[in-house]
Amino acid sequence: MMVIKTLQGLEPILAAELEAIGAADIRPLKRAVSCTGDQRLLYRANYELRTALRVLVPFHSFKASDERQYYNSIRQVDWKQYLDVSDTLAVEATVSSAFFRHSQYMALLTKDAIVDQFRDRFGRRPSVNLDAPTLRIHVRIHESQCDLLLDSSGDSLHKRGYRRDTVEAPLNEVLAAGMVLLTGWQGDSTFVDPMCGSGTLAIEAAMIAMRMPPQHKRQSFGFFRWKDFDKKLWAAVKTTADAQALAPRFRILASDKDPRARNATSINLLSAGLEKVVETEKISFEKLVPPEPTGLLVTNPPYDERLKVEEIAEFYKSIGDRLKQHWSGWTAWLISSNMDAWKNFGLRPSRKIVLYNGSLECYFQKFDLYEGKKYG
Repeated sequence: MMVIKTLQGLEPILAAELEAIGAADIRPLKRAVSCTGDQRLLYRANYELRTALRVLVPFHSFKASDERQYYNSIRQVDWKQYLDVSDTLAVEATVSSAFFRHSQYMALLTKDAIVDQFRDRFGRRPSVNLDAPTLRIHVRIHESQCDLLLDSSGDSLHKRGYRRDTVEAPLNEVLAAGMVLLTGWQGDSTFVDPMCGSGTLAIEAAMIAMRMPPQHKRQSFGFFRWKDFDKKLWAAVKTTADAQALAPRFRILASDKDPRARNATSINLLSAGLEKVVETEKISFEKLVPPEPTGLLVTNPPYDERLKVEEIAEFYKSIGDRLKQHWSGWTAWLISSNMDAWKNFGLRPSRKIVLYNGSLECYFQKFDLYEGKKYG
């Protein structure tokens, strides 16, 4: 069994991705999806899933209602199966329980039980390494139910490795990929982000269009340091996935009126190896002309908290007016956490999805910009 973590609202997309790579027993959870699969699927999930944050493998469960019972249960696990005394470990805990109050303390208690077992058996103990441990362990405690999971990913999978420069409030890469996939777009029309910021949406769209694995830049995963790491199997998984890449059939454009955003996008495109795939331009949305009669526009409009409500209202109204008057024939998807500003947009969405950009609740909304449509 595996538990793959994601962002709230992206669970159906992640489930579809898992089905596409051959997972079985797929079950959506809150901010996660569980499934079953073999070692090959574990490697594929880490390398190929665009909306995954971490791929966790449950390996032990028990009940405990006090600290001593918990500590003893952790010590009963044969940790030599997973660690040597010369290895390093890190423990993270999430706690929702009347018996245990503090997640950091439970993580520390877990670590103590593990290293105490090694000290008693071998006279030496593994050390802690929070950045790049041999084994990263996740503890989940709900009331008396305690579950231990191994983290096969290492660094969070949103860290694709291409981001070298940013402007304010860049989109999480997993959120950006999820937004593109939620539109149903697979590279089958022209793609435009007219307020591109650091270029994350355009980069994720380009990788989707090219069937490029999202982790093609990553040098290491957590499972590389596991005792059962199969180097040949990993090489085969990576080679097979990389061989699926193809040239995009339609144009992908990223533009922004801010020269800093244009420069950050260009730097990140170069880092991703996509500088010849995504076209960039420094231009305001008010002056941008649709490059084709039809296509997909996806964007995260900037929001400056220092702006007055009237200015935000006018800004959103201008976006809606521009779409209505100049982008007929296109489909537009926009995300924003400013619920009041949406009221001034002037277009009626055909679909509305709740997503979270960090802690901000956002509406990701679809607008069908048909010729001669009655907008309201």
